[in-house]
Order: sequence, then structure tokens, then C-alpha cells
Amino acid sequence: MSQPVKRTYRADKRARTAEATRAALRAAATELFVESGYAATTMREVARRAGVGERTLYDAFPNKFELFRHTIGVATVGDEEPVAVLERPEVLAAQSDTDAAAAIAGLVEYTAALFERAGDLIMVGIEAGAADAAMRAGSDAAEADTYQTWLGLTRNLFRAGALRPELDAEAAADIFFALASPHVFRLLRRQRGWSAARYRDWLTGSVTAQLLRA
Repeated sequence: MSQPVKRTYRADKRARTAEATRAALRAAATELFVESGYAATTMREVARRAGVGERTLYDAFPNKFELFRHTIGVATVGDEEPVAVLERPEVLAAQSDTDAAAAIAGLVEYTAALFERAGDLIMVGIEAGAADAAMRAGSDAAEADTYQTWLGLTRNLFRAGALRPELDAEAAADIFFALASPHVFRLLRRQRGWSAARYRDWLTGSVTAQLLRA
């Protein structure tokens, strides 16, 4: 009667071990990708920094591209659940909020937190795309998804009559897309040393001023 319990325990333990290994690999990969760039980072260096054997790394990720894709994917959404940003509850709530200012603030808060986790990796992917077609395709797809996030919000704002009179939903999304870019995040947070709170507040105020009726 106790055998199924033992098997379940062993399976749970293996799952926890695998999860911990993936977390260690993601942490090591993130550090190396940000420090050295995508092209210069090797799988051997990732394994060494994570404290695992190369075979363990290759068992989890067959190549560097798959390792990067997994690492940035988890950093972007904050967990390993297969739920895209567009389908995250925080994003859906912001897009449907009837209070225009609160909707912008909610989406900016989510975006700022996303950049804190993944902004540096996003820029690694963008820069690597200049010489790597697969990385460029990944960055282009991510940018298209990001634009759809802003457009989902600005369409609701347009329907509600909350946008400035000279803006339609697409123009408003363009502005949001530019202001809330990983390039601006890196400029202000990394190069100019703004605090996370200052960046978030600036982005909220800037998007609100540019998009909403006075």
C-alpha cells in the first residue's frame, strides 16, 4: 500500500531537483549573457558557473539558442508557467480597466517589473540579432507581441474617448511602444542610474501626458 506514496515522493523530488538545476542554469546564463554578450558566451562557461556538468546542461538545453530562449522567456513572465504576457492577469486587467489613468499605471507597473527581470536580456537579444538570424527573429516576434499589448490598451482608451483628440489607437500605441522600450529602460536605469521607482513614475507620467486628454 505504501509503494505509490514512495513513487510519488521520488517523482516530486526529481521534479524539484530538475527545477533547481534549471534555475541555476538560468542564473548563470543570465549573468554571462549580460556580461559577455550572446555570441561570446559558451555552454561550457554556463555549466561551470552553474556548478553542473556540461552533459547536465545539454540534457536540459540542446544548444545555446534554446538556453537563451528559455532564460529570457522565464525572466519575461517571471515563472515557468506557459502563459504569455498578453494573457497574464495583470495585463488583461489593465487593458479592461475603465479608469484610463489607472489602466496606464497598471500596465506601466507590470512593464517596469518585467524590465527589472528581463530588460538586460532583451537588449542582449536585440544586439545579437545583428549577426544571428534566429536571435533577430526572436526579438522581432517579441517586439510584435509587445506592440499588441500596448494596442490592446489604446484601443480600449480610444473607444472610451480617453485619448487626446489627435490620436487614434495605433498612434497612441506607437507612443507607448517608444516610451516603454527596453532601450529607454537601459538608458535611464543602467546608464543614468535612475532608481526603479523613479523610472516607473517617469514612465507613468510620460505615457499619461502623451496619451490622455487633459
